[in-house]
Amino acid sequence: MSRPIAILRPEPGNRITAAAIEGRGRVAIRLPLFATRSLAWTVPDPNAFDALILTSANAVRLAGDGLQMLRGLPVHAVGEATASAARRAHFDVVSVGQAGAAALVAQAQAAGVRHALHLAGQERTLDIGGIIAAVLPVYASEPLPIRPEAATALGGSVALVQSARAGARLAEIVADRGAILLAAISEAAAAGAGGGWRATAIAARPDTEALIDLAIALAD
Repeated sequence: MSRPIAILRPEPGNRITAAAIEGRGRVAIRLPLFATRSLAWTVPDPNAFDALILTSANAVRLAGDGLQMLRGLPVHAVGEATASAARRAHFDVVSVGQAGAAALVAQAQAAGVRHALHLAGQERTLDIGGIIAAVLPVYASEPLPIRPEAATALGGSVALVQSARAGARLAEIVADRGAILLAAISEAAAAGAGGGWRATAIAARPDTEALIDLAIALAD
């Protein structure tokens, strides 16, 4: 019998991912580990930058009205979900990375970017340096309380791990790692979860579709 698939990402992505999994005939366990919220930020002079680096669709979704003042900057996005969010916000997406944030920066640099603005979460993997001229946190992702019985219900599931922070939080709340298989969106996400899991596998691409494909393969 196929294992259930646990979705740990914040809303509204949790609901959307669960619907995609259920649409493929699988059982989804919805357990958001974090909740996101907007942060106040001041829009910098767009003329000081030659590109916008985006590593999460949440940066687009939660940045607020100030985002429209940056629409003249070409976007380099991690994964198709982030790229799609940027396109819906009327940005010109010039490249989509397929191997995580560090690889995206290298890709942007190779394309000629020299002074990028990174709109990010409060917790992030990229910082100022190299082609990243400025980092602006525009949203926060805060831990939600998880009931012990909800954590126990993850036993026997395939858990989708979409960030290193989510992997670390999952490792904190479960008592038996050996009962859970991990489908990680990247090497960094898998590393954040640590060891001791029944199995750990990494998606072929850092996007939700590839992650779901991997989870279904593990579930069977």
